[in-house]
Amino acid sequence: MFNPALLPDITSHHVAEIPKPLQWVGMEDISIPLFITTHERVQQQIKAEAALYVSLDKHEAKGIHMSRLHVALNQTLAGRCLEPENVDSLLKEMVQSQGGISDSARIVLDFSLVLEKASLTSGENAYQSYPVKISAQRVADDLRMDLELTIPYSSTCPCSAALSRQLYGEAIQRQFSNETINKKELINWVVSEAGSIATPHSQRSYAYLKLSLTKKHWPDIASLIFQLEDVIGTPVQTAVKRKDEKEFARLNAENLMFCEDAARRIKSSLEQMEFVSDYWFKVEHQESLHAHNAIVIDQKFPLKK
Repeated sequence: MFNPALLPDITSHHVAEIPKPLQWVGMEDISIPLFITTHERVQQQIKAEAALYVSLDKHEAKGIHMSRLHVALNQTLAGRCLEPENVDSLLKEMVQSQGGISDSARIVLDFSLVLEKASLTSGENAYQSYPVKISAQRVADDLRMDLELTIPYSSTCPCSAALSRQLYGEAIQRQFSNETINKKELINWVVSEAGSIATPHSQRSYAYLKLSLTKKHWPDIASLIFQLEDVIGTPVQTAVKRKDEKEFARLNAENLMFCEDAARRIKSSLEQMEFVSDYWFKVEHQESLHAHNAIVIDQKFPLKK
């Protein structure tokens, strides 16, 4: 008999037309508020976009219970601190919520971490946003957690710098024909517009990193970002004055680098991080000389040739 108070439940009362398991089924782009602890032990509120998946292991099951995943997210993680224990608790709850049709769960969290950065010399402070992605999955008793970061920086081409120095040498030779040069005249010429002979080409560059973390060990993400910026040597700036731009120019001259140089700095640093069990990264120098970009891709365990 028809009962208007009884809502139909297709997922529970129907079987699949083609009984086969599916690896991941779920939902994406779910907004969730979270807190994350910064390097100064201050909790920063963030808005993340969550993707939730469970395996559909029961062959004849029509589908998963998607609303239960959303409820589990709200009850277990929303409004809480983003820590490995809380994420793992959510993964376990996602599996349990499916009533025996799922054995595995996966979550992906995309957000931006806004960090305060001081200028190089003037003492100005401002903010920079860094894209972050955290992925975690529990397959049976195996827990895996990955961290993805995007870090922008500046790079100045060593070859271009060498050619610029050569042009300066040629210009000085033309400008000062005598065997001896008056120091004052040389300085006045160098700092004048006439002394602007050549500038090496620089480019906005990016390091894209994917790190597999040791079980239940997450690094301080803000400190990790600053550490990698220090390793590269030429992080992009926020609020600057002329004295900061001058210092930035000096840093670029001290850190002339091809993409291979930047990649080796990053690789050396990653290999010393005990909490990183595996890594993959891509270095991209967005060339100002060419219409194409210079790229390095590397990983901890290279593919066999």
